Amino acid sequence: MIPASNICYIVGAMSLTPDLRPYPKPGDYVIAADRGFDSLIAYGVNPDLAVGDFDSLGHRPNHPNVIQLPEEKDDTDMVYALRKGIELGYRRFILLGGVGGRLEHTLGNLQLLDWLAKHEAQGFLAGEKTVATCVRDGKTIAFPPSMTGYLSVFCNSGTAVGVDLIGLKYPLENHTLTGDFPIGVSNQFLDQEAQVSAKQGSLLLIWEDKGDFYSKLPKLWAK
Repeated sequence: MIPASNICYIVGAMSLTPDLRPYPKPGDYVIAADRGFDSLIAYGVNPDLAVGDFDSLGHRPNHPNVIQLPEEKDDTDMVYALRKGIELGYRRFILLGGVGGRLEHTLGNLQLLDWLAKHEAQGFLAGEKTVATCVRDGKTIAFPPSMTGYLSVFCNSGTAVGVDLIGLKYPLENHTLTGDFPIGVSNQFLDQEAQVSAKQGSLLLIWEDKGDFYSKLPKLWAK
């Protein structure tokens, strides 16, 4: 069984900055999704697996572990990579290269954060100085006191009930958020631990990456 602390990195097409470059530890797993292969190789990271139809990369990568996907398919390269990570037993995912670029792909990747939550996994989508994750159905996510800047919380499921925002500039207690009004935009951290939870429903959380992404990943647990 894969320990909960181990991470499956999935890297799409992006120019990785040193702050976002994966630094996999023993037991972690790195999947290159299509042109993410070039991004990883440029930073000296050899992925464990390369998947995709490789339309963006332009060629089948020279790698011993490649899964070639058809161009016409139901799952995007990112979805296939996530399914593979879950199949291998990982429940903690970092998705790089899924923000910015084509808007529909960004929206699709944000939806995948909730899909992971439904599979009892947690995903962090990072890029363009932005990080996003999802919390749902009785789980609590906690941010360390070192966090600064803005945190936005959106209802991701039509209605989210029993929403608590603790340790933020604009707190909420047992509140109901709906998906048709963005009341949770631009909350702020207060140099103390912050917690976000919903008794029922799904919340999408988006915050600023100030170059300290890996050192300030929040923690998730069941209430």
